[in-house]
Amino acid sequence: MKKLIIIKIGGAAIQQLTTAFFHQLQTWHLQGYRILIVHGGGPMISQLMTRLQLPVKKMNGLRVTDDQTLALTKLVLLGEAQPALLTQLAQHHLPVIGLNAADNQLLVGDYVNQAQLGAVGKVTTVNQSYLQASLAHHIGVLAPLALTATGHWLNVNADVAATALAQQLQAEKLVLLTDVPGIIHHGNVLTTLSPHQAQMLTQQAVITAGMRPKVQAAIQAIQAGVAQAVITNAIDQPGTAIIQEAAI
Repeated sequence: MKKLIIIKIGGAAIQQLTTAFFHQLQTWHLQGYRILIVHGGGPMISQLMTRLQLPVKKMNGLRVTDDQTLALTKLVLLGEAQPALLTQLAQHHLPVIGLNAADNQLLVGDYVNQAQLGAVGKVTTVNQSYLQASLAHHIGVLAPLALTATGHWLNVNADVAATALAQQLQAEKLVLLTDVPGIIHHGNVLTTLSPHQAQMLTQQAVITAGMRPKVQAAIQAIQAGVAQAVITNAIDQPGTAIIQEAAI
């Protein structure tokens, strides 16, 4: 999809958005870009589970999702995180629309590893025509949930969901917005990062469990033909750009 920017916002970042963030969205919208925001809600989900005295289990950065965890995840994403983000965008006079997997089979998915992870999924199909129509005049705000072909809900890591959308829609840019300015090494933000460098920094525990899915997602996006993939804490700042090995 031409002139499409996909932005992933972590659950913690929803409460930390700056005026510059909304101004940049306004600028892109006026320039004719389609904008799709994929939002997380991990911290809110964990907090709710802790209050309910339920165990929070993660494996390689993914939340192990049994039936109870899935129900709480849907509750937080669709009932708390998405409305909070939509409210902020509307308050800054941006045209917005809330989206989820149940909208005309917007996101169809499959299990990643049902035996180990439960209802953790990956996106296999995107209803591109419906999404294109939705984004023609509105900024989309999408929860990272998918439905199987038989109608079972899946919890999809927001980075993974944003990457799958960027790949299938051939987005011009993927921005993974987090709470740090990029990949930090020896106190400095790396302006670029190649897959080989990412592997080395992972082995050195510079890139840890929380950042690992973001880096892997950005690498997959670049390798699938997305022009730009950036990890940053501000969409108007360069952050760390993931690059192809040959581009070094």
